Amino acid sequence: MTTLMIYAGANVAADAAGTRTGGVPLVPSEFRWPRCSECAGPMQFLAQVRLDDLDSAECGLFSIFMCQNDPGLCDEWDATSGGNCAFVFGLDQLAPAALPSGEDILLAETSAVAYVPMNDSKNYGEACEQWSGESGRPQRDVLGQLGGLPAWLQADETPICAMCGLPMSFVVQLEEGHDYRTAINFGGGGCGYGFRCRPCKTAAFLWQR
Repeated sequence: MTTLMIYAGANVAADAAGTRTGGVPLVPSEFRWPRCSECAGPMQFLAQVRLDDLDSAECGLFSIFMCQNDPGLCDEWDATSGGNCAFVFGLDQLAPAALPSGEDILLAETSAVAYVPMNDSKNYGEACEQWSGESGRPQRDVLGQLGGLPAWLQADETPICAMCGLPMSFVVQLEEGHDYRTAINFGGGGCGYGFRCRPCKTAAFLWQR
């Protein structure tokens, strides 16, 4: 089964607690806004995913950031270059983050997400085509997939946890978005991939095109 993430409109609060793309990240009190290790500028917040959407036994928030200060020059596509980062936060005492000064730290739109399970599809690509055909909506309204298997555009780049040395578990695949004017920058037609190590509570992100 493939669980598609479908664009459910922009009528959602920027600090909504649920899974969404864009808006303001919900973070613990000790959080410090991540900065790119190459240009030292503040990263852009991309999305947050409730882990109990993925597994009802889980309790956490998966959040993704990526440098957009000088797109293409900071290796923001790589999981280990320091041009992006991901976090797993506990759900206790989260609050909207204090925003750093700078441009392009937030997406131009906060997008709500609806989940649509595609039980009869063999893979993510087939699920997108099937959903579009059945719903009459454009495939661009697919914002990604939750769990399942990553649909790599290039070779498998599953990150290795720096703490335990084991491959991380796949959490989410993100498309650029439903509107090119407010889209995430994955190089034009790319996809982002979020992973975590459950025992070590570490996370990683990368994108391919």
